[in-house]
Amino acid sequence: MSVAQLAITQQSGPVADEDVASPAAAASGTARTGINVGRLLLRVGSLLAFVLFWQFASQNRLHLGIVTFQNVPAPSEVLPALLNLLQSPKVLDHVLNSLYRVFGGFLGATGIGILLGLLIGRSRWAADLLLPPLEVLRPIPGVAWIPLAILMFPSSELSMIFITFMGALFPILLNTIHGVGGIDQRLISTARSLGAGRGRLYLEVILPAALPSVVTGLSIGMGTSWFCLVTAEMIAGQYGIGYYTWESYNLQRYADIVVGMLLIGVFGMGSSVLVRKLGDLLTPWYQIKGGKTHD
Repeated sequence: MSVAQLAITQQSGPVADEDVASPAAAASGTARTGINVGRLLLRVGSLLAFVLFWQFASQNRLHLGIVTFQNVPAPSEVLPALLNLLQSPKVLDHVLNSLYRVFGGFLGATGIGILLGLLIGRSRWAADLLLPPLEVLRPIPGVAWIPLAILMFPSSELSMIFITFMGALFPILLNTIHGVGGIDQRLISTARSLGAGRGRLYLEVILPAALPSVVTGLSIGMGTSWFCLVTAEMIAGQYGIGYYTWESYNLQRYADIVVGMLLIGVFGMGSSVLVRKLGDLLTPWYQIKGGKTHD
């Protein structure tokens, strides 16, 4: 058994035999399928109820005291605006530019965040040296980086990628540190007793054991990258979903603002789901251990 296999086995515990399925297990699977269908219908129903309330509140100019819907476009106004955008020749440029900026910043944050997280999580001197400046930078919002990003980078494209990078960096970094800090020290000692050097220890024990927390950070980081997109494309963007949303605000095209917001939400959700699915493929032992759903 290799060091990596030992790490996975000790981290997740014994794995049930999947090749022999008992009738009780089959019945349980059928029951879970029924529950999943019920939950799916409940979720679709809740989304439909939200849209109906939105339509009612906007049509009737509902005023709830603190919140008012007097100037909020209704779904019946947003849908034609969405169809107009989808028929526009610019829609592909908007989407591709935003994807490039978000994934460019996210991939950079992934590499640096995981590397720094592993280093800080395992080294006291690295934590003392790197954490203080990182903790000072962490609360700074994306919009506050705009002037400095313009000064730091020669092109507006790099400035926009930098802002999405900053949005993704800290969730990935902190979750990696948390994952490394939660590793059972007996796992490290066992790997060392089997002759694992520093390189193999990181690649075959520490990183796989921390991977579930890293995947959580990646999922959150992807969402925050999309969150920072409008801020990034305020700099000098000519195309992009965030730019489209900001331009719609300046031109007082209120339905188009909602269209841009919904597109960011849909693409952000899809990207986060993609990251979680890739994480499930990379951590099959964690799925077996924590695969139960809440009732």
